[in-house]
Amino acid sequence: MGRGGGGGGSMEFMQKQVIPLAINLFLLCIHNAYCFYLPGVAPEDFHTGANLSVKVNKLTSTKTQLPYSYYSLPFCHPESIVDSRENLGEVLRGDRIENSPYVFKMREPELCHVVCRLILDANTAKEFKEKIDDEYRVNMILDNLPLVVPIQRVEQQAPPVYQLGFYMGFKGLYAGTKEEKSFLNNHLSFTVKYHKDLQTDSARIVGFEVNPYSVKHEYDGKWGGNNRLTTCDAHAKRTVSNSNAPQEVEDKQEVIFTYDVNFEESDVKWASRWDTYLLMNDDQIHWFSIVNSLMIVLFLSGMVAMIMLRTLYRDISKYNELETQEEAQEETGWKLVHADVFRPPEKSDLLCVYVGTGVQFFGMVLVTMMFAVLGFLSPSNRGGLMTAMLFVWAFMGLFAGYASTRLFKMFKGAEWKKIALRTSFLFPATVFGIFFVLNALIWGQKSSGAVPFGTMFALVFLWFGISVPLVFVGSYVGFKKPAIEDPVKTNKIPRQIPEQAWYMNPIFSTLIGGILPFGAVFIELFFILTSIWLNQFYYIFGFLFIVFIILIVTCAEITVVLCYFQLCSEDYLWWWRSYLTSGSSALYLFLYATFYFFTKLDISKPVSGMLYFGYMLIASYAFFVLTGTIGFYACFWFTRLIYSSVKID
Repeated sequence: MGRGGGGGGSMEFMQKQVIPLAINLFLLCIHNAYCFYLPGVAPEDFHTGANLSVKVNKLTSTKTQLPYSYYSLPFCHPESIVDSRENLGEVLRGDRIENSPYVFKMREPELCHVVCRLILDANTAKEFKEKIDDEYRVNMILDNLPLVVPIQRVEQQAPPVYQLGFYMGFKGLYAGTKEEKSFLNNHLSFTVKYHKDLQTDSARIVGFEVNPYSVKHEYDGKWGGNNRLTTCDAHAKRTVSNSNAPQEVEDKQEVIFTYDVNFEESDVKWASRWDTYLLMNDDQIHWFSIVNSLMIVLFLSGMVAMIMLRTLYRDISKYNELETQEEAQEETGWKLVHADVFRPPEKSDLLCVYVGTGVQFFGMVLVTMMFAVLGFLSPSNRGGLMTAMLFVWAFMGLFAGYASTRLFKMFKGAEWKKIALRTSFLFPATVFGIFFVLNALIWGQKSSGAVPFGTMFALVFLWFGISVPLVFVGSYVGFKKPAIEDPVKTNKIPRQIPEQAWYMNPIFSTLIGGILPFGAVFIELFFILTSIWLNQFYYIFGFLFIVFIILIVTCAEITVVLCYFQLCSEDYLWWWRSYLTSGSSALYLFLYATFYFFTKLDISKPVSGMLYFGYMLIASYAFFVLTGTIGFYACFWFTRLIYSSVKID
């Protein structure tokens, strides 16, 4: 009676507390899909005449995917170059933030300010040409806002699209010639947007835009440093508005770098200044993605409901009504293999390791995504997302060790330290090995994306100093717990598995099982790949969190359905099959990444291609352990549920 009362109380608690909380969280996710975030930095007020120091970041290209430091090319530089302190995520992204000679005065416009003069030699001209060929962009930062180029849409009423950074230059032909030339954008027309405080007369920066131009500057006499330009003159109010007389990149060419800065008052408040960067004009596609995924979930839920309510209920009722031995001998279907269904699989220790790794990865994704949905990982905190993922991964080692040894003890294993060691090394060592090879390739290209020794040491410390010890702590705690008892006894002699129908072939059913989980996420996957490889912001974590929940449900349901069909055909080798069924969606992810590479990206360099496929291989491997673990635990729960519901003689 005590148990029954407790069960009623827990049901009442579920109805009054947990279910409303879940509904509120779901509504919060939908709200967050649009706008909600907490800024990562405190606002700064600027009075008229205050110094505004522009910082320069890496040079980026979607064609090569190899970032370079701004001063790797002979741009104008200040008297002393000062590096900003980057966090772990920024360094891994290849960010190299440094000061620049671009210094403005708040709300004091400037016209045709000369930054420096440069005479190109053969080497510098070649370097500029190569970067222009590869469509490199220059990235700058003002008050933690990235520089953007506004691009007007065809529809005049629509807001402009913002491109991160400006192209270093462009290629073109002179009239009447066929030889293509490279031209350098050497004049920058900045617009600083600010929101004015009417009480204090101070202002906060809410926008940083630029229009780049290529201008062959001219002046009278010899260059003395203070010459007035004839092509651009503040005194004569002569400004640059086009690139009709562009600056060619050739040996012995003189290049004069100049800029204008204009200040524009804006109604946008400081708290909303990122909204223009994160403006989502394709939210209908995201809703279509979610509706598409929900259709898959409803289809699978219907199948699971049919199995659970009709088939299983009927089967369990029939099995429990068997009275004579003759009737028991005639039993067929999933009950027939009850004495073998919990027999430990081959390579059970490896399965334990992969399940533990999947738990670690699941915990990392869940915690990081919840922080992102609540806005704690604002885009203004560059590198914050990657830093958070690495630290959460390290601390989730505790749950990895616990999960792997709990399963290992159920399989009658004794050497828990061996399992803990393999759990802490198998996945990280594989990823680190691929990462090390890719990093060596980046070093060979002298790119700023190469991880320096200090950062590599920090990663190794996270692994060996935090993750590995926590895996062992979790393993110790998990192994000290009583072993999980099987609901039915296992025979000593394994039962022979009858010949299976062609559609129950392990390879075929496994590959079929991965299609639906991939189908639930592939539309959102397009936007994630675009943000990573085409240098765009991704900050629609509300949508992503909903898709992640749908992915969990889809993986669980497809694995349960196929597991039930497998047991009904008297095949009890479900342990590895359950992991691989949903885990096979990683194969489709990698195939989609390959399709994306050839259809959406313009990468021609072999090193850049190797980087892309190397990183997508890591992503697919991580997706495999994540989805595989979800499917495994769903099937584990399902088999224990159905076999504990029948009477076994």
